Amino acid sequence: MEVDFLLIGQGLAGTILSYRLIKEGYSVRIIDEPQANNSSRVAAGLYNPVTGRKMVKTWNADLLFPEIEPLYEELEGFLESKFLYKKPIYRPFLNIEEQNEWMGNSEDEKFRVYLKKIQTNPLYEEVKNDFGGVILTNSGYLDINTLLDSYSKFLKQKNALEEAYFDESKLIIANEKIQYNDISAKGVIYCNGLGTMKSKYFSFLPFSPVKGEILDLKQDFQPEEIINRGVFRISLPNGLVRVGSTYSWHDLDQGPTERAKIELYERLENLVRVKEKKLIDHKTGIRPATKDRRPLLGKHPDHESVYVFNGFGAKGVSLVPYYSKMMVDLLKNQNQPQNDVNISRFFKYI
Repeated sequence: MEVDFLLIGQGLAGTILSYRLIKEGYSVRIIDEPQANNSSRVAAGLYNPVTGRKMVKTWNADLLFPEIEPLYEELEGFLESKFLYKKPIYRPFLNIEEQNEWMGNSEDEKFRVYLKKIQTNPLYEEVKNDFGGVILTNSGYLDINTLLDSYSKFLKQKNALEEAYFDESKLIIANEKIQYNDISAKGVIYCNGLGTMKSKYFSFLPFSPVKGEILDLKQDFQPEEIINRGVFRISLPNGLVRVGSTYSWHDLDQGPTERAKIELYERLENLVRVKEKKLIDHKTGIRPATKDRRPLLGKHPDHESVYVFNGFGAKGVSLVPYYSKMMVDLLKNQNQPQNDVNISRFFKYI
């Protein structure tokens, strides 16, 4: 089989990049070990323009967010499947000073596109929001599992997906051509999350894996908004509530932990006054984050046909639509990615 590009991994990164390549007229073959893309499978899929304790705009928000909803809506139409849920995010204020600060932000042009309303009084009696809060727009979440499953079905119909373990020892690079078993390609792209850490080509990249855990609960309170302060709380279509997420750089085993469950319960109690809850599911995954919290895009310094598209961490839903366009520009036109995401920033460590 001869294709333009061989992609390793059909998580969110491999899915979106391959879709863009196919749209550009390229042929692709993806090798994916389904149980290995655990990071995408358990992610909550939240996209949020204002984050952190200090409630600041997400890094590169003005570049990222115009790409998010149009791409996923396009994919919904293409795959005839529903997985994008556009929802406002309600972030309660902790004190009157925050309320005053955001009243000022509402007049700032750089925030206006992300602000739906400044709430000066409590929005819900079930939420600990005595000082009101900010209601954000251009936000929501992606049902990543449904997207991956729908796209996998499409790939199989095109004979473009092989569900198997990728054995790098069988990858042959000769005259900058790629050969893997019966697959010949012009280039290979590593989109396989933490699997890239084991690659002899990209072992120099500074991944910093982060474990995250989320809970699915049964609770009666079902607001339209995603409630987010210290922990996010999403009302799901199935009547459950999703709560997350934890961040651990130390406990990197795959299993859920009692410590994380207790932490999430405590954070939830600091957010809402609803006491009753029934645990339905407890999920965990290891995110392919990087030490500088920036994605990894680019070409190997010594091999023209070996690329990486990776390192999106916990914000893949927000980052991948924009940076997949940048990656296609590299593959198609050899235009280098921006310096802050280009893997060339780490060549000095080889």
